[in-house]
Amino acid sequence: MIRNLSLLLFITFLFSCHNNSTPDYDNTLPVAHANNLPAPVPITYTVNAVYPHDPKAFTQGLQFYNGKLYEGTGEPNQSTLRIVDIKSGKPEKEYHISDPDIFGEGITIFKNKIYQLTWENNKIFVYNINDIMHPIATYNWGLQGWGITNDGKDLIISDGSSKLYFVQPDEAKKEMKTIKVLTVADNTGELDSLNELEYINGYVFANRWYNNHIYKIDTANGHAVGIMDFTGLLHQYDPNDQVGDEAVLNGIAYDSATKKLYITGKDWPRMFEIKLNK
Repeated sequence: MIRNLSLLLFITFLFSCHNNSTPDYDNTLPVAHANNLPAPVPITYTVNAVYPHDPKAFTQGLQFYNGKLYEGTGEPNQSTLRIVDIKSGKPEKEYHISDPDIFGEGITIFKNKIYQLTWENNKIFVYNINDIMHPIATYNWGLQGWGITNDGKDLIISDGSSKLYFVQPDEAKKEMKTIKVLTVADNTGELDSLNELEYINGYVFANRWYNNHIYKIDTANGHAVGIMDFTGLLHQYDPNDQVGDEAVLNGIAYDSATKKLYITGKDWPRMFEIKLNK
């Protein structure tokens, strides 16, 4: 009896060793292996100026374009698209999304149109760059919408995972055609919760939700090659801030003319103009 039981346990062990299930994945997509990657190089910066920021703006997207700062905000019944005066932090123009169920997310300006994601609504709103007061089109997007940027050729979207989706708008079908997908990782493994995105000189800079770092991501392979640390930035310049737990770092806008970055967060009372150190 004991001999038979031992044999049964041995067979069961062998069977289980050769039948471990693994998740399906598309092996044509680049996969970054943690043990092969160097750690991201720290990127230092200098704070050149501090500006007011609307403390009720739940910032989801930030874009600097032709001398103007565009901002997309979220939360139900509070989602907006706005053009913001940097020095005062106040909107010069603002479109309030009337549908109370819409939760606005990231924005980008691509071929003279503004694309604004929504979180779980599976919609992307499109605006004419010369008139932000109403969308001119709505595209379908089957995943969550978090951050969006573009490289001049493709839109680049994050969905809260470790993936970056390079897509093209299909005007006829009003949906996005996926061109490629990158898995983002550093030496510790895949980097999930990728949020607000900004394309700068061939790299995607990405916030991570509930994280005080911004990662510099190589768009050729998804490797995080650089990292910026903003721990304590808001408190350093606004020690009496009363922001809540959801008021996390989120917002990256790059002025290609001056090489300056504008950094803020959800419901932050301050926006920071920074210069990257070489």
